[in-house]
Amino acid sequence: MKLQFHTPFIRITLIVFLQLINPSLQWSEPHDFSSIPTPAPWPERFHALLYMNLSSTRLQITNLWYDWPRGRNVNIIQKQLSVLLYDVEWNNGTTFYYTLSEPHSCRIMVNDVGIPRPDFLDGANYLGTAVTDGYLCNVWEKVDTIWYYEDVYTKRPVRWDFYDGISTHVMTFEVGAALLDDSVTQAPAYCFNQEIKNV
Repeated sequence: MKLQFHTPFIRITLIVFLQLINPSLQWSEPHDFSSIPTPAPWPERFHALLYMNLSSTRLQITNLWYDWPRGRNVNIIQKQLSVLLYDVEWNNGTTFYYTLSEPHSCRIMVNDVGIPRPDFLDGANYLGTAVTDGYLCNVWEKVDTIWYYEDVYTKRPVRWDFYDGISTHVMTFEVGAALLDDSVTQAPAYCFNQEIKNV
């Protein structure tokens, strides 16, 4: 994917135009576009509703519940015309993918990484600004793996893309929201009658 970035004159013209058509892009404090911004760390807890276009050309809606203090990342995934899938990632590197309805399935994977830290974008390469989904965003790239778009004004994530073609669009972003139903984070018994896959 080729990103298009703007010269300072075009950038300022675009900002003024976007402020006229989208009041949420207006700000009270002046922004210094000559300095290199840094991405805002993720809140320690949040809930985001994500619309995802997968590289397989399939679509899904994901309820992401990020909870750094509890060391878990819960993705409740509705793939297009499919059963609900639970993807529960733990900070010890274990991830459970399972369904709670028929047809039952479960896959366990282990890696050395764990869930993303709130400051996982530290050291990312700043690429400039771009308009995506109607928002003027600062854009960063990290280790040729993720391209991250953050709203210039609100500092909320708007979109992130992965190297494999998966594009994630943030529909809602609730800071401090926590998943109250812990029952969905307990992998079902049939998950533990199988071989664990290391990645």
